[in-house]
Amino acid sequence: MHIHVIGICGTFMAGMASLAKDLGHTVTGCDQNVYPPMSTFLESKDIQITQGFDANQVSLKPDLFIVGNVVSRGNPLMEEILNQNLRYQSGPQWLYENLLHDKWVIAVSGTHGKTTTTSMINWILRENDIDCGYLIGGITGNFSSSSSLSQSDSPFFVIEADEYDTAFFDKRSKFIHYRPKTLVINNIEFDHADIFDDISHIKRHFHHLIRTVPQQGKIIINQQDKNTKETVDMGIWSEIEEFNSSESWHIEQINKEKLFFYKEKKIGKLNWDLIGEHNELNAMAAILAARHVGVSEENALKSLSSFKNTKRRLEVIYKKNNLTIYDDFAHHPTAIHFIAKTFCNNFPKDKTLFVIDPRSNTMKRGDLKEELRSILRNIPAFMLFSKDLLWEPAKYLADLDTKIFIAEDLAAFIEKLKNIIFDYDHIVFLSNGSFEGVQSKIISFLENENS
Repeated sequence: MHIHVIGICGTFMAGMASLAKDLGHTVTGCDQNVYPPMSTFLESKDIQITQGFDANQVSLKPDLFIVGNVVSRGNPLMEEILNQNLRYQSGPQWLYENLLHDKWVIAVSGTHGKTTTTSMINWILRENDIDCGYLIGGITGNFSSSSSLSQSDSPFFVIEADEYDTAFFDKRSKFIHYRPKTLVINNIEFDHADIFDDISHIKRHFHHLIRTVPQQGKIIINQQDKNTKETVDMGIWSEIEEFNSSESWHIEQINKEKLFFYKEKKIGKLNWDLIGEHNELNAMAAILAARHVGVSEENALKSLSSFKNTKRRLEVIYKKNNLTIYDDFAHHPTAIHFIAKTFCNNFPKDKTLFVIDPRSNTMKRGDLKEELRSILRNIPAFMLFSKDLLWEPAKYLADLDTKIFIAEDLAAFIEKLKNIIFDYDHIVFLSNGSFEGVQSKIISFLENENS
């Protein structure tokens, strides 16, 4: 079968296209922005990409068009597909019908931690000789690709389960298509203000997901997450397992060691290089998901000692002399809070500057500006890039008793950062966008300074 993927350069769609290729299909695709590393990855899979959405791509005569959620009405290619009544469907629907329908699906959902937790589960299973397929929204240090088929007839498939909408013609969350037997809900917060009205709207979509888990399945949740608990209380028909409570699975720090417990029983030591409470929460969820498919908690814990985190998750991108620079995907006030708390706890005597680019639709619109102000109030120093925001952070954050620099001009922003960078031990870039290449520009500046 020849499949043409519209919007192929998104992380999910590229991973799905790679899976389709591995299943033996002829795969081509198109996107508005085609550039490395995604274009290089797709070309390495012998997937030809067309730049843009020209209507004449129907002349390729594929058997099926798979439509990404980046596509809307008015897209020239989509309009021609509709005019000619050609066959099309969404990526999540195709994935279920062609790959997931007969699998034990292990799905990781939630506002934060999906990519890391999914990667952890995948690594634990591989380390314990359990073959599985996977589709993850990022590439960890343990894997060379964001997706893969299993190498055998394994029943298991691990997937990052996103709550974003499926397609312009299917406004349900993508995860509703996956029908997991093992479901992790890390947390639920308000996000994606472009498609969700409020937190109740989001919880309703998560409850739709809960309704698809079989009675013999298991739902794993953070006991301390209020919104998740309220969503579960709307009705549940599967076994539930909680973590992050002294009455269940939890992690304690004793004599600088991170120890994993079930109630009062010590399971073992969490021995790894990752830092941050958020990663400990991800680890507990991953261990319990792996336990549901047959890996003992002791072996799962040991496997995490060799886990290498996903790119742009406190990724060290520069380290020289007394300065370390990190790049992180954090784009929600809660995620920023966890990152700031991590540095406060792990480097209490060091000076840290947080460099923030609010690129998500929710942050650009200002829907979370009150939450952001509350978080930033406790951060000693930060810079915020305000280009294209629909609110005025310079006014809204002016009363904060902290070191602040806010600018919408890129050149001025970079110049200010150059002037103050050597005052700090740690620089942490926080954005789910490209940050207009600020990171690489700063690293080039530092390398020239040190040459």
